[in-house]
Amino acid sequence: MESYKTKLTSAYELVKERLTRAKPGFKPQVAIVLGSGLGKFADLCEEPFIIKYNEISGFPVSTVSGHEGRFVFDKVNDVPVAIMQGRVHMYEGFSAAESVLPIRLMGLLGAEMIILTNAAGAVNSSFNVGDLMIISDHISSFVSSPLRGENLDFLGDRFPDMTNVYDTALTEQAEKMANIPLRKGVYMQLPGPQYETPAEVRMCRTLGADAVGMSTAIEAIAAKHMGMRVFGISCITNMAAGVSDKKLAHKDVAAIAQESFPLFSKLLNDILLNLRK
Repeated sequence: MESYKTKLTSAYELVKERLTRAKPGFKPQVAIVLGSGLGKFADLCEEPFIIKYNEISGFPVSTVSGHEGRFVFDKVNDVPVAIMQGRVHMYEGFSAAESVLPIRLMGLLGAEMIILTNAAGAVNSSFNVGDLMIISDHISSFVSSPLRGENLDFLGDRFPDMTNVYDTALTEQAEKMANIPLRKGVYMQLPGPQYETPAEVRMCRTLGADAVGMSTAIEAIAAKHMGMRVFGISCITNMAAGVSDKKLAHKDVAAIAQESFPLFSKLLNDILLNLRK
């Protein structure tokens, strides 16, 4: 764990030093993680400062198509943000703790709130492809906890409460101000990289999940551990196996996410605008 602590603090010192030189006085208020097919939200930044993950020694690097693998620092709607343009996943060979290293880094840089986004499959048969679902809660029981091992006390408590992982006030604000239809439901993270079988999807539904994916829940746990306010949004890119007869492919998931991008972008912009009030 000492090597993990060293890796985290070294990454913080490198990014902080480069960010201070490029944007003096800049401190991110909001961290944003962009999921599959949603990365071009970062392209809206007018004066971005970019640091690629592979420029940070010992840092996990994205290997999945559609995940740029870089931090983008700038202001969006006058709100200073740290954007992860592409995440890292456990199925790429990283541990849970390694997968949330970028989340913890953004928290150390000063982000008090995080917006987690993903592409997800609908377990709830009343959902439609292209829907946006606010995450009200999650199920992470099938993946390792990012808090496993020795606790790093400077990050948070040994046994953090997870009663309200996804900030209720942020969820209510999003629902009130959104001029687009929104779903709300429970997200379940499974290991991947294979898509779920129809039997596994039936299990997810029995356990109370509305959508399923391969990320996000462990990131929310790490952020909550640090005391960050968490808001989650899933772009429903496909009906999960057995809900429809269509075979699943990553390229189709990314394509649907791109089609849904205008609605997704509007929601994120509205959330950031609301933070200025």
